[in-house]
Amino acid sequence: MTTAHHITRKAVQVAIDDLCAKKVHFGKSEIEALLNIYKTITKNQDRMDRLKFRDVLHNSFDMTDDILMDRVFRAFDRDNDGYISMTEWVEGLSIFLRGTNEEKIRYAFTVYDLNGDGYISREEMFQMLKTSIIKQPSEEDPDEGIKDLVEIALRKMDKDHDSRLSFQDFHDSVLADPLLLECFGQCLPDHKTVKAFLAMFRSGSLKKNGF
Repeated sequence: MTTAHHITRKAVQVAIDDLCAKKVHFGKSEIEALLNIYKTITKNQDRMDRLKFRDVLHNSFDMTDDILMDRVFRAFDRDNDGYISMTEWVEGLSIFLRGTNEEKIRYAFTVYDLNGDGYISREEMFQMLKTSIIKQPSEEDPDEGIKDLVEIALRKMDKDHDSRLSFQDFHDSVLADPLLLECFGQCLPDHKTVKAFLAMFRSGSLKKNGF
């Protein structure tokens, strides 16, 4: 396991140059502001752990679903080392806050494919919907209602009728009906929280968002 290191000015400059070359959806000054937020969150360490990242999702973007917050972390953590680097932080936020339709579709599919096998299975749909739907006290067996929702989703989105969703199934369904992008639970911030976060990092007022 690698140890954390203090972030040097040179490391920040290397990250900025790398991110500018990758053409993320932020200008240079915005990248610098996002890296300042990263340094504040990590106390100037060069990696962000799962707990700190979940705090960001909860405090800044009103996310509460444990399963989906864990999957969002994994989507940001591109090298799967269990931490989010400075570059991964900005690359992830580029899609999270300003992604194109294609980027958001691929990102959402990655989040919803819980076991990473390239498909969203019946079981995965059930698991995500069960945690994201508020149970009604009057329901005798809420699981039956969730199973019905899974079947509705499959009928609407499973284009090749193999009882699971491939990326192509999900992609084509969302293009036809954009409301399906987050059909299995919130994995992207809403417009209000995006606007608030962008305003916060532009102004440098980190404390308002719990940093």
